[in-house]
Amino acid sequence: MSVVQIKRLTATAKLPTYGSEHAAGMDLHADIPFPLTIAPGQRALIPTGIAMAIEPGFALLICPRSGLSLKSGITVHNGPGVIDADYRGPIGVILHNTTEDSFFEVVPGDRIAQGVLTPVFRAIFEEADALEETVRGTGGFGSTGVGKAA
Repeated sequence: MSVVQIKRLTATAKLPTYGSEHAAGMDLHADIPFPLTIAPGQRALIPTGIAMAIEPGFALLICPRSGLSLKSGITVHNGPGVIDADYRGPIGVILHNTTEDSFFEVVPGDRIAQGVLTPVFRAIFEEADALEETVRGTGGFGSTGVGKAA
């Protein structure tokens, strides 16, 4: 388990919480002064009111909450968003209302996304004239089939 330093940027900011003993994602809360409505098809940057000191070699992924996505059509627009280890500014969540006809209200303190701390492996890039062949080769975008596996 890692200790992550968190700074509240406002008096109303809530610290992240884990919803269960083995939850991978920490709930991130809306730190807004009044309810905010996201119209169908629109997106909004929702502040969390916190900043974090993430250790080098890790990143915080900002992911949608499955319940919001299923029940309300609300997702993280650039999901997952990436908070780098060297960023110390305010953490915001870009929520996107994917519905065509339902307005969504974000209330102060709502759990709006989940953050997942994950290790990051950086590559050393080496230019090559050719790449090692594989069975799949250059097949992409459905080339391995759709539907049930055999």
